[in-house]
Amino acid sequence: MLNRVRSAVAHLVSSGGTPPSRPKSPDLPKATSAPPAAAPEAPRSPPARAGAGSGAPARVVEARASFSRPTFLQLSPGGLRRADDHAGRAVQSPPDTGRRLPWSTGYAEVINAGKSRHNEDQACCEVVYVEGRRSIMGVPRDPSRGQGLCFYYWGLFDGHAGGGAAEMASRLLHRHIREQLKDLVEILQDPSPPPLCLPSTPGTPGSSDPSHLDEQMARERRGHQVEGGCCALVVVYLLGKVYVANAGDSRAIIVRNGEIIPMSREFTPETERQRLQLLGFLKPELLGGEFTHLEFPRRVQPKELGQRMLYRDQNMTGWAYKKIELEDLRFPLVCGEGKKARVMATIGVTRGLGDHNLKVCSSNLPIKPFLSCFPEVRVYDLTQYEHCPDDVLVLGTDGLWDVTSDCEVAATVDRVLSAYEPNDPSRYTALAQALVLGARGTPRDRGWRLPNNKLGSGDDISVFVIPLGGPGSYS
Repeated sequence: MLNRVRSAVAHLVSSGGTPPSRPKSPDLPKATSAPPAAAPEAPRSPPARAGAGSGAPARVVEARASFSRPTFLQLSPGGLRRADDHAGRAVQSPPDTGRRLPWSTGYAEVINAGKSRHNEDQACCEVVYVEGRRSIMGVPRDPSRGQGLCFYYWGLFDGHAGGGAAEMASRLLHRHIREQLKDLVEILQDPSPPPLCLPSTPGTPGSSDPSHLDEQMARERRGHQVEGGCCALVVVYLLGKVYVANAGDSRAIIVRNGEIIPMSREFTPETERQRLQLLGFLKPELLGGEFTHLEFPRRVQPKELGQRMLYRDQNMTGWAYKKIELEDLRFPLVCGEGKKARVMATIGVTRGLGDHNLKVCSSNLPIKPFLSCFPEVRVYDLTQYEHCPDDVLVLGTDGLWDVTSDCEVAATVDRVLSAYEPNDPSRYTALAQALVLGARGTPRDRGWRLPNNKLGSGDDISVFVIPLGGPGSYS
């Protein structure tokens, strides 16, 4: 059953419902460089792409859509203006009115330091009730098995090249998860072994296509110019288990009694090099004669034709030598290291939603075939461990993790939570704020700086802190 639900959550996070019409968003800026032709001439080094993970500030395009933030922040017009202020970068959290997010979840966010016009992160936190379908293949639902079930849902969506994809995902994804779970309500409530196969349910959105939301974004893009893409980090709590699904470079960790338990991994051109190279090898037409799927330690020079150089391909973790040929002068499919690594010299993440219009600069070569909308799902069983109020699940977009290590997050968890009474529900919001402030830094003459004088995060930062024990009940 655990593996079935794990697979279902992976399917759900890469799916979605049918959205209403959206206002127009800005056109997606293309890559600012073109790869060199496969000819023996001096290779050209492309400048940084103004997009996800780019080291250079993006070219600002005026957004036609109005600026919006998560509804649970309850921002007034004045608060919305403060949230959109790049100079002040005020940290935003839900108001302390006694009406808290589910499980007393803490949340905080801050806008970037000028990387994009608006905050392109979005967040969602919901308690969702699922009622089983009235019948499956004509067999009426058994009312004795209960009316339905609830799941808890948290989502962070880190947008790039515009906030349209992130906003759409934050509005729709949990609704489609609910729709998909309607077919599983009775099965999950039944203690007997699950059926080997589920019957098809005609008319169910996304039931026949695991990338329904991603395809919906493509249709929305064509009809209403909702451009860009987003990374997705989603948590679903259902029947005693926490499912963490990640597609992109956001991250999640559990801090339990001081121990750090990773609950996701980042999907970047470096971590997915072999998958990308394999696709380029199997479908060379996707490279357009402009790129090579092979990787070299540095750009190959025309004068090195005929010489032997270290290389690796989709099957290799180490390096070997090969004779340099004319095709090896093409620009590499995966280039750069660390945060500067790019796919086709353009984008720094390899999984997420959207990016249907993304092309290489001065070319009609699409990058979307190399970008996957399928997440990795990890499962944590809450019933297997007795949690205390200081045990938390921390979700953060890459604005947090670019400048903060897992150990630093764990130290902040201990420092902040120890300053509050265990039954104080505001402690988790205080922790989220401390994490955001610690990554943002303070303004100085040379930008936002951390206490060690290193640069703070200039990206949008969004953080959820979900308590795994303490004031809430998991029933």
